[in-house]
Amino acid sequence: MVVHVSVTAKRAASVSPDAVKQNAHRLLVALMEELLTFNLRTASLLVVLTEEPLASDLHHVVGLLKVDLLQIENLAIKRSSASLIKIRTASLTSRKEKHLRSISRNEDLKEVIMLNLSRRSFLSVGGLGLLSMPQLLMAQKQNGTSHKAVINIFLGGGPPHQDMWDIKASAPSSVKGEFNPISTNIAGIQIGECFPKIAAMFDKFTAIRTVVGSDGGHDGYQCMTGWSRKDMVGGVSYPSIGSCASKILGPVDVSVPVTIGLAETTGHIPWSEYGGAGYLGDSHKPFKPDGKMMKDLKLNLEIERFRNRKELLAGFDGLNENIDRAVNVDTFTEEAFGVLTSSALVNALDLSKEDPKIKEMYGDGKPFKFQFDGAPTVNEHVLMARRLVEAGARSVSLSYGRWDAHGSNFDLVRDHGSKLDQCVSALVRDLDQRGMLDDVLVVVWGEFGRTPKINDKGGRDHWPQVSCALLAGGGFKHGQTIGETNRLGEVPDSRPVHIQEVCATMYKALGIDTMSTTLLDNTGRPQYLLDHRKSIEELS
Repeated sequence: MVVHVSVTAKRAASVSPDAVKQNAHRLLVALMEELLTFNLRTASLLVVLTEEPLASDLHHVVGLLKVDLLQIENLAIKRSSASLIKIRTASLTSRKEKHLRSISRNEDLKEVIMLNLSRRSFLSVGGLGLLSMPQLLMAQKQNGTSHKAVINIFLGGGPPHQDMWDIKASAPSSVKGEFNPISTNIAGIQIGECFPKIAAMFDKFTAIRTVVGSDGGHDGYQCMTGWSRKDMVGGVSYPSIGSCASKILGPVDVSVPVTIGLAETTGHIPWSEYGGAGYLGDSHKPFKPDGKMMKDLKLNLEIERFRNRKELLAGFDGLNENIDRAVNVDTFTEEAFGVLTSSALVNALDLSKEDPKIKEMYGDGKPFKFQFDGAPTVNEHVLMARRLVEAGARSVSLSYGRWDAHGSNFDLVRDHGSKLDQCVSALVRDLDQRGMLDDVLVVVWGEFGRTPKINDKGGRDHWPQVSCALLAGGGFKHGQTIGETNRLGEVPDSRPVHIQEVCATMYKALGIDTMSTTLLDNTGRPQYLLDHRKSIEELS
């Protein structure tokens, strides 16, 4: 995400061009210094200067910035009724070149400067135009802060559908295995005995027993994007659902990323797949709060710095003579200052700030058994996902457990299943109690299913022919199962549900129309978000 700060400077008759130039330069340098102090991975600055200074003065400002802060590789000026200075910069950290967009829609603009520091940050104030930060925040408040979101829980390794939501009680023991079905609170619907908490509130869930379309890949890519790794556009992969939401919808809260990936790095790397941005580019890549990134988020709030930042904001807003004086923006000025100094994302990730009773309800998932090269059963990540959505994220993904049970399948499901039962039931209950359940879709699934026949190690092997998914919330109709497999759980007997139908349902939950929405790929060609663009009609 990127910081966009807009400043409008109009020269009063009594003020010299030199004074305007000097003041603008002081503010530019001050802001850049502050951004660098934050150790942000990206900082982008948009400055709008009307009337004065002239292009020569802007050259001077840019030149000083070059000396002080940036390496400017290319500077070009195009004179017109709305002249633009376009700057291409090298990243301070990666030295990767970035091409910046030109912005000029106001005929009163004389010059526009866009400055870009490295790749990424967690702050974002998009589309400011000539609005001050307080004005933007006020507009956001007036539009309301309620938003749609998706929590995508990936069960890396391939969860066994016939030991979870599709128990085959009448099948031979070599297929049925060790588990029995238990009744849910919906008459006629039974699920596996390892999930009593979910069973007791199944009216809030839908179990899909016939998910098809898996490419057999042993990773999370399909569950995060809807696409196979084989589906490439000019060698560039498709973007994740969260990345598309970032591109189409933008941020809900200016200090919280649109899409966040909580998956810990696993021994088998593809199981920690959190969905890249593909052809949309790094600006829409999911934010991953790893150790390095978390250091970037810890802002220096020394008293002197705090005072300086507040003065800085006051300086920016003081330059804008176009603010509507009739609107009281005092509250939002404070909030805008909070954006510059806020640790909203850090706070959302800090579970010490959560009610201990809520934390106890989710559990911690420990001890981490059967992990090996997979993800741990971190129940706290599920709680963290709720906190992040509540803070403003639209999409949160995580990887939960290692379900690749070629041996000791039933011991693994007892361990992973009971923990998953606790944290997922807690998540749905928590969202419901907070009035968020209708706005947040929870999806629990893996890359494929497991073989009906149990092998000689007491395990089940890979089975891409059919898998399962568990859904809750999102304002959909629940308390049902969708699809049936045959007697042995081998293939769908009725209503196969393609992986992309599940993804289309996630898009629908976010308010994105998959039937008509397209995005430009890296070649400039429009691409539909999915091939199977209809959402799951049984949920409507």
